[in-house]
Amino acid sequence: METIITYFETIPSSHRSLILVGGITFFWLLEGAIPLFKFNYKKWKHALPNLFFTLTTIIINFALAFLLLKTADWVTANNFGIINWLPEMPLWLYAVLGVLFLDFFGAYLAHFTEHKVSTLWMVHLVHHTDHKVDTTTANRHHPIESVIRFGFTLLGVFVVGTPIAIIMLYQSMSLVFTQLTHANIKMSTKVDKLLSYVIVSPDMHKVHHHNMLPYTDSNYGNIFSVWDRLFGTYMELDREKIVYGVDTFPDEATNSSLKELLKQPFQGYRKPTNVD
Repeated sequence: METIITYFETIPSSHRSLILVGGITFFWLLEGAIPLFKFNYKKWKHALPNLFFTLTTIIINFALAFLLLKTADWVTANNFGIINWLPEMPLWLYAVLGVLFLDFFGAYLAHFTEHKVSTLWMVHLVHHTDHKVDTTTANRHHPIESVIRFGFTLLGVFVVGTPIAIIMLYQSMSLVFTQLTHANIKMSTKVDKLLSYVIVSPDMHKVHHHNMLPYTDSNYGNIFSVWDRLFGTYMELDREKIVYGVDTFPDEATNSSLKELLKQPFQGYRKPTNVD
């Protein structure tokens, strides 16, 4: 564990880029081999707006990264934050708790808030209006959402008290998990169900992308499924019944246009219909 922590403490930008590109490439190829849904679409054409938003997310996170570093240095120097106030523990447990709590603030809480606050929902809507969810959908976030998500992660670093090594470990894991859970891959239902007791599995997250409530407002987690189970937001739905998109924004052509997606947060508020 010490070797892992030391590596992530000084992880080169090139290695982080490799995780991003390697993950997209791996799951892209896997989607061709074992697809969950046989989409009738031009894969590259569908990917272009999603890859554009991936690029904007990278730029925003890179531009604001100094805030994470400064905050991490401060909490470390002042022994501040949840994991630093707990009794002394093995390094592996310290790292696991750091990632677990960052996953709550940076992913679960951010995601839950975006679904409950109408103005934030309209920003997050860009992610949900993809009618062909695949691994490129993972980082389909409007630039405004990238800033919002960064703010929640920064809050998590401050409250949890995580050093830079654990932040880099968390972000790397978060990237791989979001690519996995959005990937259009067919996994054994038994294996998927078993995984969902600990981590967010592909089928578990696909339920979140169903086009109607209450499923849209469920399964907010990114890495660990414990937060959804703990706060009662875990739901199941037969994978064959899942319909992607948002029923109140049904126009697939509009939801595939980069120009329209950039304008999407500034439209009138519309929440998905409740299936009940």
